Amino acid sequence: MNVIPLSAIDLSLAAALVLALAVLSARMRLGITGQLLVAAVRTTVQLLLIGLVLKVLFSTVHLGLMAGIALIMILVAGREVMGRQQRRFRGWWGFGVGTLSMTVSSVTITVLALTVIIGVDPWYAPRYAIPLLGMMLGNTMTGIAIGLDRLTQNSFQQQDVIEARLVLGQTGQEAIEDIRRESIRSGLIPIINAMAVAGLVSLPGMMTGQILGGSPPQMAVRYQILIMFTITAGTGFGTIATIWMGSRRLFDDRHRLRLDRLC
Repeated sequence: MNVIPLSAIDLSLAAALVLALAVLSARMRLGITGQLLVAAVRTTVQLLLIGLVLKVLFSTVHLGLMAGIALIMILVAGREVMGRQQRRFRGWWGFGVGTLSMTVSSVTITVLALTVIIGVDPWYAPRYAIPLLGMMLGNTMTGIAIGLDRLTQNSFQQQDVIEARLVLGQTGQEAIEDIRRESIRSGLIPIINAMAVAGLVSLPGMMTGQILGGSPPQMAVRYQILIMFTITAGTGFGTIATIWMGSRRLFDDRHRLRLDRLC
């Protein structure tokens, strides 16, 4: 494969663009300059480290090792989901509600894709399993974080509306149905937009990487279609499950709104 190498100077030029954006955000007083710079540093360090780790993992095929890496990825993704909430559930629910849904949907669909669709032998081969699970978790994490944030924020802001519906005799789930539906819709919008413009406005990351690596375009397209469909399914099922559990957590057994369960 004929891949053009990138030097440290090349990457520095790309980093300069992020620094320019940080300066502009500081001048505009957006309040995200620090977050932007920290995220850029984290991206650099994390990707350099994972490059070294993957080099070792790809040469070692072991189910226990793969399970350990998957667990670390899931825990980090779950922490990020919780950290993105302006109002999150107290206690273990704050971490568990998104992490559980993300784990079930992402891992299930990843294993299905590896065993039934792609047919990797063994199915836990790191060269296939880690990139696929990473893409699944990354996109599912985004959908769940957006949907859960919309659920808790709207429930807090529309407290009077929800309680008025409860007074009129509706159950907790009936009173919050509109908010729940809008939360799920919000969580799915990013992946729907990504599918709608794939190939016309943007060339998705995996497809671009394969083409740059020398793979035939048609083969890269097929893999990208597979990835887009599995990611969409994982994001959808994960978001729906999270919002369903979260909406039930907002009410007690007597259908009373319990915003004290948020922090």
